[in-house]
Amino acid sequence: MNTIQRKAAITRTTKETDISLSLNLDGTGKTSIQSGFGFLDHMLTLLAFWAKFDLELTCKGDTQIDYHHSMEDIGLCLGNALHTALLSHNNANGIERVGFAKIPMDEALTEICLDLSGRPWLEWQNDDILPPVIAGDEKDVWREFYKAFASSAKMNLHIQFLYGKNGHHLLESVAKGVGKALQRAIIINDEQATSTKGSLDL
Repeated sequence: MNTIQRKAAITRTTKETDISLSLNLDGTGKTSIQSGFGFLDHMLTLLAFWAKFDLELTCKGDTQIDYHHSMEDIGLCLGNALHTALLSHNNANGIERVGFAKIPMDEALTEICLDLSGRPWLEWQNDDILPPVIAGDEKDVWREFYKAFASSAKMNLHIQFLYGKNGHHLLESVAKGVGKALQRAIIINDEQATSTKGSLDL
């Protein structure tokens, strides 16, 4: 049984959102998520399950406008929690650092590659195959969510939509893939930094 418990708790309150989030990287995939957007709840549940993260989240946002602010701010909080939890054990030294996954979902397939390098970047490729509206909001809110997540986690994240037709299936493939890639990337192999520089820039 893993005795390491890399955890973080984040709160964020603005005129647009009020968010409380707790994350355990060394969990079992248990979740309690109330984002105010049911489809996002579903995607976060999948991500946490495949990453084996324990995740609790509540968000009260200005969803009478749309889901943009809530999704972006949740992405920021989730990334911040990931970054903080990683540093809580040996400054993240010894982690595998890099993870990747291809996850099919019916007709859809996406590819995820990520590096917990301290160099934030989102590469979001081929999203023209996504329907313009998914679960009642524009598809661009998903790019903004993952952009915020990658930025605050200081993560290099590449998401490529390979093929598919159904927007739900495509985004579900991404959520599972990001979770699986993170599960691989946070594995602790030893106590040394996974870098020829001798330290990570996290």
